[in-house]
Amino acid sequence: DTPSDSDTTVSSDGKLSDKEIIKKVSPAVVGIECYAFGNSFTPSSSGSGIIMTADGYIVTNAHVVEDAAGITVVLENGDAYAAELIGADSDTDLAVLKIEASNLTYAEFGNSDELERGDRVIAIGNPGGEQFSGSITRGVISGLNRSVGSYSSNGMTYIQTDAAINPGNSGGPLVNLHGQVIGISSAKIVSEQYEGMGFAIPITGAKSIIDDLLA
Repeated sequence: DTPSDSDTTVSSDGKLSDKEIIKKVSPAVVGIECYAFGNSFTPSSSGSGIIMTADGYIVTNAHVVEDAAGITVVLENGDAYAAELIGADSDTDLAVLKIEASNLTYAEFGNSDELERGDRVIAIGNPGGEQFSGSITRGVISGLNRSVGSYSSNGMTYIQTDAAINPGNSGGPLVNLHGQVIGISSAKIVSEQYEGMGFAIPITGAKSIIDDLLA
């Protein structure tokens, strides 16, 4: 590819440019605003989520939505929907929501078992809530199969990346160069003393949990 073509030409191995990845995945990333009992005006917490189906099933982190009296999902275009919590698993930090919508753009999921250290990745989410919605950070896979303290007590291991993952990123996607979701960012699984160490739930391990929550 010549430099002038690089933003529009898919390379021979199917990898997309950063701009193409963002264009493909961003519409499937939502903001999640949670409201406490007795306060329907100011969100008590916020995070991100990933649209899984055209009819409104969304995956996010369990810690984003736990104890919420009300949950609002905000699409990339600003449309807001009340969401129902279908199920949550605090051990793996995964939850599934449902909104009443149709014809939504949904994410393509990849295979996190194929990842290698050094693979480039992009994280999309809302660090700091709606004010910074749709923020993009990029980096590489820094490590695989990482055990992280009490979060790995059930045997779950995580993807480590140096793409910046901040609290509002939780529940948003970590994406490979094919524009496929290979991890679900979790800002809760961090160590305060370190910088440049973000963690994501590998999508291949998450799929069976998500299927259980849907069932």
